[in-house]
Order: sequence, then structure tokens, then C-alpha cells
Amino acid sequence: MTETDDLKTHLLTAIEAAAGLDALETVRVEALGKQGRVTALLKSLGSLTPEERQVQGPAIHGLREAVTTAIATRKAALESAALEAKLAAERVDMTLPVDVPLAGTIHPVSQVMDELAEIFADLGFAVATGPELETDWHNFTALNIPESHPARAMHDTFYLAGEHTPEDRERPRLLRTHTSPVQIRTMLSQKPPIRIIAPGRTYRSDSDATHTPMFHQVEGLVIDKGITMGHLKWTLETFLKAFFERDDIVLRLRPSYFPFTEPSAEVDVGYTLQKGKRVIGGGGDVENGGWMEVLGSGMVHPKVIAACGLDPEEWQGFAFGCGIDRLAMLKYGMDDLRAFFDGDIRWLKHYGFSALDVPTLSGGVGAA
Repeated sequence: MTETDDLKTHLLTAIEAAAGLDALETVRVEALGKQGRVTALLKSLGSLTPEERQVQGPAIHGLREAVTTAIATRKAALESAALEAKLAAERVDMTLPVDVPLAGTIHPVSQVMDELAEIFADLGFAVATGPELETDWHNFTALNIPESHPARAMHDTFYLAGEHTPEDRERPRLLRTHTSPVQIRTMLSQKPPIRIIAPGRTYRSDSDATHTPMFHQVEGLVIDKGITMGHLKWTLETFLKAFFERDDIVLRLRPSYFPFTEPSAEVDVGYTLQKGKRVIGGGGDVENGGWMEVLGSGMVHPKVIAACGLDPEEWQGFAFGCGIDRLAMLKYGMDDLRAFFDGDIRWLKHYGFSALDVPTLSGGVGAA
């Protein structure tokens, strides 16, 4: 028994003192290898008398378990220390300038989102976000969209199937069809004055060259006192001139109808024909160009303001919305929306943007 205890003390001390995995392996072979000292003791049990085996057997097996556990624990500690040392040695200083060509590129949708944020930040707008899984109330009812409106139909909207609580039955859940619910949530949670844009993903059951089931929208909202259509028109003109990086942008507002704005207006931008292609800019001359619809807008409907707990007699506002994907197509000459989501690296290399070309108003919001 004394020999077993002494061997246990010796092996555990050697295991703890092992400075590396190679040294630990040497101790393991000495103890548990084919010719190891613990292995030899285990083999000797067969030559003992039953009485001796009853006494020495548990001690020898206990020795093996203690050595095996100590080796595993020391090995885990040494491997962890080696990994930490390796990670520390491989640390990259992200403040150093890049000295190799970047393989990755910025997706056109991400590029346009950055451009929009830059432009509207200069106009005093904040960026607001909201959930993509919305309630029927936020997506339709609070926006003055009647129960019979076609937009609520199953063939246009992705509703969430499954069990609902009694409250959910009153407010069915769906994938938001526009980013307008962000406007509602902002008016419910923030006191006026409000100036926000709400970019993000939206979902509708539609798919062709200019429509996809998932697409991106940006909507703007201003709530303040004394807001008029004049403020709306100036904001849109300033935005489109900065986005298309042209001073000859001409807008045309056509009367329209949206349940959440009154009055409502479709916004067209003039274009000219150059080598058979539409180029944004110019006066919308019918012979050399024309008009192209780019977004919808209007004064926020008093019922929408009231639904958010504000007094429409005190607060007024305007809102506008357009497709981010469509803006990218118009600015950068893309003709098929579906290619945006095909994941084709060749398309992205052709239309993508350098990660170092950060959009700024001083340097230009478009690609270099």
C-alpha cells in the first residue's frame, strides 16, 4: 500500500509539473503505457491471492483513475493555454491600412441604404427601425387602411399561420408589407417633433422582373406644427438631387390616393434619353425624354395622427416612401430586380461597391 501511495504522489506531481503536451505524454507513457508502472501493477493482480487482491485491487484501480483524471485535466489546461497564446500571436491590428486587394464588395442595396442615411442625416432625420413580423393593427388598421382594402387579401400579404392567443386573433400577425408600421411605432413611443426615415425589408406575394416576394423600402416621416406640402416637395427635391448627384432634377407631383395620407401625390422625376437609355435629369421633355414615377407621398392623414394618440389639430406632417431596390436600379442601370437576390458572385463583382468607398455628401454618395 505504501508503494502504491508513493507512486501516486510521484505521478501526480510529475503531471502537474509537465510544462507542455510532450512532457505530459512522457508521463502518461511512464504510467499507463504498455510497459507503464501502473499497467505493471494491474497485471500483477492476477498473481495475487484472493485476500491480497481484495486489499490491493481497489488501491491500484484507484491509482489508475486518479492518474487518468489528472492527465486529462492537465492536458485541457495546456491546450487552452496554447490556444490563447496562438490567438494573442495572431492578433490583427485593424487600425493598420489595408495592403492587399479586398475580395468582398458592398451589395447595391446596402450601398443605397448608406447613401440614404447620409443624405437624410444632413437634413436632420434619424434612422428608425421596427420588427419585420408585425400585427395587423400596426400594418393596416392604424394606417387607416379599411378592412375591405385589397392589400389585406391573402394573395397580397403573408399572414402567419398557427395558434394565437385571444389578443392575437384580434390582431393577426403577418410579415410587414411596408415600413409604415415603423412610423406608427415611432409616433406611439416618441413625442413630436419627429423626423425619421425607416429603411428595411418588406414582404408581398409578388414576383417578376420588377417585383420580388422580399424587397427593401425606405419611408420618411415628419410630424411637427405648421407642416405643409411645400415642405414635402422641398425635402423630396433636395433628397433626389443629392441621391442622383444632379442639380437638374425636376419633379412632378400627381394627385393620387393612399389611405394613410390626405392629400396624396405620386412623385415623378424627369428623365432624358441618351443613346436610347433613360438618364435621370432634365425637364421631362416628351420628345427627348419623359417622366418616371419614383415614389409616393402625401400629408399624414388626421386619422393616422389620432390613432397614435396625437391631436391632428395641433400636429401635422408628411410622409413618403419608395423602393430601395428600385432606386438602385435607376441610379446604377440595373434592369432585373430578381438578380439582386440570386447570390451570383459575378453579378455582385460587376455591380458591387468597394468597402472603403464610404458614401459622404462631401465626397459624393455614389460609387467612385
